[in-house]
Amino acid sequence: MSTSDCGCGCGGESAFPAAFVRPRFFAGQLLTEDDLTLLTDYVAGKDRLHNRTLFGPGVVCGLEVLCDSCPGGTVSVRPGHALDCCGNDIVLSCKEKVDVAALVRELRVTSPGVHCGDPCDDDQRHFGLFVRYEEIMADPVAPYATEEPCPTPGCAPSRVQEGFRFVVKCDTTDDHRYNPATKLLARIGGKEAYEQILLLSRRLARYLDPMSVAGRFSTRTLKFDEADAVRYTDNLRLLQESGEGVPKPPEARQQTEYVRALASAIARYDTYDEAGQKELQEKFKLKEIDAARKVLGTACDRLAGTKPEEVWPEPAHRQVALAVVAEAKNRVATPDPNAPIEVRLVAQSAPLDNVLEARFRADLVRIRDWLLGRLDRVHGVADCLLHDDVRKVAIPQPLPIPQPDPAKHLSVADLGLLTTAAGQLTTCVQRFVTDAACSTLNPPCVECADNDVLLAHLELDGCDVVRVCSATREQVLPGGSAYGEWLPKLYQLRHLAEQVCCQPTPVYKPPDVPASGPIPRPYVPGLLEEWGGRSPLDRMWNLLVTPAPGETVPKPVREQVYTVPAEVTDSLQEMNALRAQVSDLIATVESLRGKLDTASEQVSQVRDELPERLSDRLSELESAPEPETEEKPPAKRTRSTSSRSSSTRKPRSGESS
Repeated sequence: MSTSDCGCGCGGESAFPAAFVRPRFFAGQLLTEDDLTLLTDYVAGKDRLHNRTLFGPGVVCGLEVLCDSCPGGTVSVRPGHALDCCGNDIVLSCKEKVDVAALVRELRVTSPGVHCGDPCDDDQRHFGLFVRYEEIMADPVAPYATEEPCPTPGCAPSRVQEGFRFVVKCDTTDDHRYNPATKLLARIGGKEAYEQILLLSRRLARYLDPMSVAGRFSTRTLKFDEADAVRYTDNLRLLQESGEGVPKPPEARQQTEYVRALASAIARYDTYDEAGQKELQEKFKLKEIDAARKVLGTACDRLAGTKPEEVWPEPAHRQVALAVVAEAKNRVATPDPNAPIEVRLVAQSAPLDNVLEARFRADLVRIRDWLLGRLDRVHGVADCLLHDDVRKVAIPQPLPIPQPDPAKHLSVADLGLLTTAAGQLTTCVQRFVTDAACSTLNPPCVECADNDVLLAHLELDGCDVVRVCSATREQVLPGGSAYGEWLPKLYQLRHLAEQVCCQPTPVYKPPDVPASGPIPRPYVPGLLEEWGGRSPLDRMWNLLVTPAPGETVPKPVREQVYTVPAEVTDSLQEMNALRAQVSDLIATVESLRGKLDTASEQVSQVRDELPERLSDRLSELESAPEPETEEKPPAKRTRSTSSRSSSTRKPRSGESS
């Protein structure tokens, strides 16, 4: 059993003793003052512990503060009972008159750096009237002679009288109530930063299943059913009736959704072979497919003329909307047989172009860095494997945000790596938020930094008390002040906690696909709308962070802000520029490699034909008649030649002759 105390608490003693010790009496025992003192300390310590943790600090009853019958700088405090944060009982049995002016003067004298002038010269000031627990040693008694080597000289107090004193302090006080959002935001960090991470995570979650199916089954047919036929007919009619010209922002948002639905239906139709398309036309009476493509292309051209920032103020939705219009124009309005993955993403109503792919890569890096940063700062995480799981996620190589290019196609490998990382990180975000939300159900113990109990707020005009307000002081609640804040939410949170907390670790599982035949895939709803969640975790989060009537404001989160040095940002920009240059060099090398292969083929062809040409020429030379030659006398050597050949070179310096 542990016997060590942890920290210093009320009155210099341990706030939470490791173990309470009470005396044990037996016949023939020699009782000393230590035994009897231990008994009283045990009883008093248990009472204070119960008061501190079960009820909390505040006023239990009474202790009304009223203006005195005679105007001036005094107030009256009626009898009552209060508990301080150390668990001490403060009892006023009689009505007390408090000289506030004298307490203000004492405050000015004891405060450092305050001018010790007449407090009545001040204008209107606001103070708080507090009551403080005090103990007074009373009833001194002369002790009998003992065998102690150093006996106590004179008289020793034989009683400890519990009392109090009134104190005036500045009009500030700590609220001991526990707001669960305080602990939640302390783990999550800034609410705005978390909500942005949650937004990106939800966007990736909507693309998970479509990316998984498109990457694994890039040659399979996606099922075209009755719902797709209705979607095709209705949205084609709506786009035909939408008019001409550039639409305004509200109409543009609606027409973008029409484009997404119509492009999804036509893309599913395009995944069938020619025989399958004829069967669909006969079964669902599909007509004017080519005309529908023209209507779709015209709508995309009209939407391209809008200002995306005005139509989609939220950047996350704007990026998806731009991808919807671009892919509908490039893959469906003009069929692209060389992009099977992109067509199947459009068919599942989740288009993904090269720009949105680069943003997904950047989002994964951002989510991973945020999770690791939060896990490094938060203590007491209950999901013990979460940090290692986040660290082990393989993030695809981030790329600079490119310009829209329909010639860029997704590869199966890149899409598979993107899907795997997105599935792991979105699950890790869910695990982290679940751990943070579930931890709020256990309120912390009250920290006793100041054991004064607020009785009232006082407004003084010079030395005269002009107004008393006791309505905002802290009251003792059943279950303690730590429970008082979240008590109305307790039962709802407990019900949601049964569905969220202590459950198996969530793992992303790709959708099941039949072994043969067309793949049934649902239409992704609300891709361009608010990505609000309706899961028990989302309801638990909203219940915690949404203040109820009368609820206190969560305490602000104070964290050190880490800024990226300018050298790092400049290096990142240079790295992106170098990466673009490397891409251009790779393209140039690939072009030169193709030309080199062509030249090698030509050289090989010439090498194969060369022996045949030489043999033909040799035969011609052999069959030709020999020319007649006349005998000539041998030529005399010229002087220059003979002299040059017979002369001996003079050795140079450093050479042997």
